[in-house]
Amino acid sequence: MLDEIFSENGQGIIYMWSIPIHAIVILGEMIYSHFNREKLYETKDVLSNVYLAILNYGLDLLMKGVSMAVMFFFYHHRLFTWEFNVWYFVAVFVLQDFAYYVLHYVDHHSRAFWAVHITHHSSDHFNITTGFRSPVLQPLYRYLYFSPLAFLGFNPWHIMVAYSVLQVYGTWVHTQAVKNLGFLEWFMVTPSHHRVHHACNIRYLDRNMGMALIIWDRIFGTFEKEVPEVPIKYGIYPKMEDKGPVNLVFYEWKKIARDLKQPDLKFTDKLKYLFYSPGWRHDGKGKTVRDYQREELERRIKKQAS
Repeated sequence: MLDEIFSENGQGIIYMWSIPIHAIVILGEMIYSHFNREKLYETKDVLSNVYLAILNYGLDLLMKGVSMAVMFFFYHHRLFTWEFNVWYFVAVFVLQDFAYYVLHYVDHHSRAFWAVHITHHSSDHFNITTGFRSPVLQPLYRYLYFSPLAFLGFNPWHIMVAYSVLQVYGTWVHTQAVKNLGFLEWFMVTPSHHRVHHACNIRYLDRNMGMALIIWDRIFGTFEKEVPEVPIKYGIYPKMEDKGPVNLVFYEWKKIARDLKQPDLKFTDKLKYLFYSPGWRHDGKGKTVRDYQREELERRIKKQAS
């Protein structure tokens, strides 16, 4: 069975097994929402999540030949050859999680990639189905972040199996029903950590990037704890008013296009509008997340001092 899972069919097997589990968990969360009188689900929002998941999966299938070819190219020119034992597979999962952290960090800090990723954050709701609200265009480049693992000697099929398992886990942390998981909060990404990640409160922006392990955020300074004095507001700011099927995918790209059409814009500034942090402006009037967080921190310090 393990041989089958860690083969080219492994991703499909994992996703097939996860479907009934997802269904049970979603049903349980809906029941929780009903009896606690919390409106965690909205039909239109759930349909949008499914729509984006289908688009992402379709593009993923179209890109599979390219992505696996690139990763196998690096694997055939690998630096090391490892014995397939327990420690090998532990390393695959840990390094895959780190690769995703790097991918996720770039998606938040470079505007062109944020334009892809913003669809995942555009919902005002937060439930298990939000985990299906996939960045549609991410399959075009995601494999580039996983290729270094192949170059280090990890089989691409094993890399993608690890990604699939971590993705299933990452879906389950999209919930408001689970409050705190005790000691697991120290090293695992928990629902509490991921609620912070989906918040549009200034304090919480661009925090908790990990898929399964929160250790990367703790190491690299992107960790933020959920605190009761800052109740979470979900979604993006400003709110996406038009949540039609086209705008959901191209919302930020339209804004980028408007910025690039500004008169007398230097070529270097056009590149900066594409790849610098969201909020950057060539006239110095823009504010990035770090600018807003710096201002908020100064306000908090002044308030404590007074």
